[in-house]
Amino acid sequence: MKYFKRFLKYAIPYKWTGIISVFLNVMYALFSALSFLTLIPMLNVLFGDSEKIHTKPYLESYASISKEYLENYLNYLITINTENFGPESTLTYMVFSVVIVFFLKNLFGYFAGLFMVFLKNSVLKDLRNEIYQKIISLPVSFFSTKRKGDIISRATGDIGTINETFLNLSIVIIREPLNIIFTLIFMVNLSFELSLFVFTFIPISGWVISVIGKKIKGQSSQLFKEGGVMLSIIEETITGLKVIKAFNSETFFGKKYDSFNLRVKNLSNKLAQRDSMASPMSEFLGIATIASLLWFGGRMVLIDESLKAGTFIAFMGLAYNILTPAKAISKASNAVKIGNAAAERVIEILDTENHLEDNNSSQILTSFEKEVRFENISFKYKDEYVLKNFSLTIPKGKKIALVGQSGSGKSTLANLITRFWDVNEGKITIDGINIKEVTTHSLRKQMGIVTQDSILFNDNIANNISLGIENPSHDKIVAAAKIANAHDFIMEIPKQYESPVGDSGGMLSGGQKQRLAIARAVMKNPPIMILDEATSALDTESEKLVQDAIEKMMENRTSLVIAHRLSTIQNADLIVVMKKGLIVEQGTHEELLAMNGTYTNLVTLQQLES
Repeated sequence: MKYFKRFLKYAIPYKWTGIISVFLNVMYALFSALSFLTLIPMLNVLFGDSEKIHTKPYLESYASISKEYLENYLNYLITINTENFGPESTLTYMVFSVVIVFFLKNLFGYFAGLFMVFLKNSVLKDLRNEIYQKIISLPVSFFSTKRKGDIISRATGDIGTINETFLNLSIVIIREPLNIIFTLIFMVNLSFELSLFVFTFIPISGWVISVIGKKIKGQSSQLFKEGGVMLSIIEETITGLKVIKAFNSETFFGKKYDSFNLRVKNLSNKLAQRDSMASPMSEFLGIATIASLLWFGGRMVLIDESLKAGTFIAFMGLAYNILTPAKAISKASNAVKIGNAAAERVIEILDTENHLEDNNSSQILTSFEKEVRFENISFKYKDEYVLKNFSLTIPKGKKIALVGQSGSGKSTLANLITRFWDVNEGKITIDGINIKEVTTHSLRKQMGIVTQDSILFNDNIANNISLGIENPSHDKIVAAAKIANAHDFIMEIPKQYESPVGDSGGMLSGGQKQRLAIARAVMKNPPIMILDEATSALDTESEKLVQDAIEKMMENRTSLVIAHRLSTIQNADLIVVMKKGLIVEQGTHEELLAMNGTYTNLVTLQQLES
């Protein structure tokens, strides 16, 4: 029950569905108990035990209705009907009344379950939406230490487990206790002595089941964790299938997956062993109680003659009627432990603090007019600083290039200006406004990004180009594709702009994917463009086409270009040479060559490589 209240709040928007379900469950529990009481008059008629009453019982007021009055009135009706129409007619009425009560019981049960399914599906939808929205709102840093497969497992399987266990629990805690209470009330009224046997069964059964389910939660947590790792292995395998095959690593990955699969199987077996033991154990205890009732009640019917046979059989039915809800409650106890284990994993994501989240004072950045400034910024991912007291000004309309060895902090600057990460010291400003003081949505609206890894989504070309734009104009999509030198190859594909690109753009070449990524940035039409080694992974012919597209895209825009191939940034307004998070040189291409320093060495090395 630890997390039950927390997840119950998701049912509040659908409270009327829940209220109707509760009412129907109450009626089901009532008619479930009544269904066995209706057997008594029928059995009494069969055994000839009905007391013959020829005078209609007198009732002073409705407030004086009692069990004795109801029994006498029923016996009066049976006596009159039997004498006037014969015992067959009376038996027919009795059978018909039993059928009606059982029909109503099952009718209420059906609609109660149906409304609960509606509630469960609605809550499941909201839970899925909330965790998905939380996942896409979390900063990039959160996912740098998490397995993607484990996140997927929490957002799908664990949420399903919560939905099943906690909402099924809401049925159990309403229907089954009421079922037991109504049944016990009727049983006590029929025979207090026999009811004592049942009162001893419930606490003993509860204690036995609690002992069985003691370790279920811990085993469930481990099972969910291992299941997440398995999903991660599958995700990594599909993503890196080419590498796996190229290095003949199928056996290695097969053994790795099999190892986790075996652990999941063993954990599942242990969990099932404990969970499955609850039902037969509670049923055995129930049958033991029934056997005791048969012995003790049989003596009351056959020897003491203090109980009628029909009443005793109905009592036995009521006693057995307790077994089903008792088993349901015992299984629910174990299910709650499993639900709590799943809830812990989901809550870890839902309660993760987003340190980049906008606050109430965040302002909207509506335009870019003057400059972007990095003011004495320092940043570290873990322990060592990647950037140290870095300062740089990017005036509007200028093309600034960053060059240097791998690990010098170039791509980190792109991550910081877009607020995928936040600086540890110093500040980044746009037109004098600290980017921490503006909404991330309005900040990123001013920027377009093209990275070395051109990320495309499993959709058609048009939707990839117009990503994030509602009701895009086809003419603008075509115009953006033309600027990106992508229109010609798109028109050669059978379905043209409606053509699917495949998973991660797998149906296109590297150069084609990159040009679509550029078209996407052009379609957004932002004032600031960030290019993070956009041509480094391309062949010479593709690089020329992409570079030409980049040049056209950067016209009349402020650009921050992170370059590996120095030939692509020779016409930049300012080239900044970085080393170990520091600026070691800056100037135009000609000015840097004249310095005959780090930049000159980089140019010479690349000329030798080519």
